Amino acid sequence: MGLFDIAESMLSSALSGGTLGTSQPGGLNTQDILGTVMGAINNHPGGLGGVVQSLSQGGLSDVVNGWIGTGTNPPVTPGQLQGVLGSGPINEIAGKLGISPDMAGTVLSQVLPHIVDHLTPNGQVPQGGLTGAGSSLLQSILGGSFGGAMGAGR
Repeated sequence: MGLFDIAESMLSSALSGGTLGTSQPGGLNTQDILGTVMGAINNHPGGLGGVVQSLSQGGLSDVVNGWIGTGTNPPVTPGQLQGVLGSGPINEIAGKLGISPDMAGTVLSQVLPHIVDHLTPNGQVPQGGLTGAGSSLLQSILGGSFGGAMGAGR
């Protein structure tokens, strides 16, 4: 299952009944959500690699290593993310999606582990690092080309 499928399934179940319901008329679609999250991540100093480094240095190295590894992705809470990354990424997501910061924190905490997991196949960071991979993923999301970048996951 690809990242797009994972995100769609996860977001629709985690946020059902909320303002992000992907099946609701006027609700945001998964492409909007992933594109916004990736944009906020890429705006962080160092991009996705910087986010991973910040989380690791902020006491969440076991969690991040779990996302990079080949096992199950350990959860992270919105509070943990905000505690390490600050409110900037969460507020950026909230503003662009037109949702509350609490909901944006939930979105980020649900999507980020899957993004890191997807970009680290076989439990290894790509040669170009996560920043380059994150930029490529963002271009794929914004271009709507989910076949290559979002193809078969692990």
